[in-house]
Amino acid sequence: MDRQNTHSVSVAGVIIDDHGRALLTQRRDNGHWEAPGGVLERDEDIITGLVREVREETGLHVEPIALTGVYKNMARGIVALVFRCKVTDGQLTETDETRAFRWVTADEVRALASEAFAVRVLDAMRDNQMPAVRQHDGVHLIGAQLYV
Repeated sequence: MDRQNTHSVSVAGVIIDDHGRALLTQRRDNGHWEAPGGVLERDEDIITGLVREVREETGLHVEPIALTGVYKNMARGIVALVFRCKVTDGQLTETDETRAFRWVTADEVRALASEAFAVRVLDAMRDNQMPAVRQHDGVHLIGAQLYV
């Protein structure tokens, strides 16, 4: 297998509250604000991985409502699947991976997160039936940005 041509797949859950705000987590390793998520393990299915990653980073149990976007980090070969989610159980708990939480509006998302990560949350906050398909360089969006 040619490692140079392999990809990893990550998942993220954008949790929306009753006021239309999204939950952002602040990462311990770099201080960035993002939706909770991470890389799928090789032997787990997408939904199991999504639920596991969100629980590990927030203490919340979630149920995915809709796939809201597919994003590729062109520099690192990471494909991210982002889902709008609702909380079914649990309570916010700081973890080894997260040091803070904030419920934010769309404007606050733009102010806190880099473009490549803010767009994932903003896409999930929209009530659009079609998932976005986008690519980025790890910080900024690049190329044509589509809804399919």
